[in-house]
Order: sequence, then structure tokens, then C-alpha cells
Amino acid sequence: MEINDKNIINRLKRTEGQIRGIQKMIEEEKDCMAIITQLSAVRSSIDRVMGMIVAENLKDCLEHPENSAEEQAKKMEQAINLIIKK
Repeated sequence: MEINDKNIINRLKRTEGQIRGIQKMIEEEKDCMAIITQLSAVRSSIDRVMGMIVAENLKDCLEHPENSAEEQAKKMEQAINLIIKK
């Protein structure tokens, strides 16, 4: 699967900016709760990106099935396990 989705890249760049902001907050000794709130937002963002990638993988599996039904089932199970294992 090739992931070249602009939305995913944009989300990752936004998350990168959030992390830099958190680093600055720590350096400036900002309130602990504010830092935790921002860390929680980063975690949510990463979870969303992971979901988008897994969804794209599942879509790819359905649109381009493997020659072997066993291999197809294995790929689908791996994708589902990625969602469940959060």
C-alpha cells in the first residue's frame, strides 16, 4: 500500500507543530494541566492518523484482493488488529 494522502501529511505536520509547542511550554514551565491537555490532543491526533492509514489499508485490501483467499484474510485480520490494539 502506498500512502501519499495529503490529508495524512498535513495532520502529521500539524501534530509536529503541537509537539514543538509542548516543548516550548515545558521550557517556559507552563501549567502542568495545560501541558497534559496538549499531550492528550497530540495522542488523539496520532490515533486519528493511524485510523486513516488502517482504513486506507482495508480499502486497498477490498479493492485489490490477494490471489490467495488465505493471504487476503490474513491482511484483513492484521488491519483489524491494528485498530483494536490502540
